[in-house]
Amino acid sequence: MKNNYGNDILRFILLVAIQVLVLNQIDFGGYIDPALYLLFILLLPFEVPGWLLLISSFFLGFSVDIFSHSTGLHTAASVFAAFVRPGVINMVGKPAEYEASLKPGIADMGFRWFFIYALLIVLAHHFVLFSLEAFRFEEFLYVLLRILASTAFTLVFIITTEYIFMRKRH
Repeated sequence: MKNNYGNDILRFILLVAIQVLVLNQIDFGGYIDPALYLLFILLLPFEVPGWLLLISSFFLGFSVDIFSHSTGLHTAASVFAAFVRPGVINMVGKPAEYEASLKPGIADMGFRWFFIYALLIVLAHHFVLFSLEAFRFEEFLYVLLRILASTAFTLVFIITTEYIFMRKRH
């Protein structure tokens, strides 16, 4: 296994910067809050130990919270997304079925696999994020609409970004 933690650290910094400097500054109609920073969790190698996945996701969410002046919402949602990631990977298709050098991206796993994988993790993240933000049942339909709209918008951003920056396997 070749460690590319330098690339992961650079991806962490760039995604947090794009999130807080660009995406959080644009008003998408009140219903849509894209979370491109989730691409960091999605693209971490399959071999990343669970403890490192959870800790790095904690710092990812915490970084977004600090710059967004939110009170731990992104931290909780990011840690939850990291927590469900191994189960989602097993549900979508175990990486043991593939070559050991594959990474969880479109180039290695294919569009269908990546779409389902990203959809489930983004949906879990947004469910926790918006549920904690509203924290009452009176706004159930509003929260549901925000979850669905933000998930769709985030998936478009993630897949577009993945296609722009993916490297073809030779």
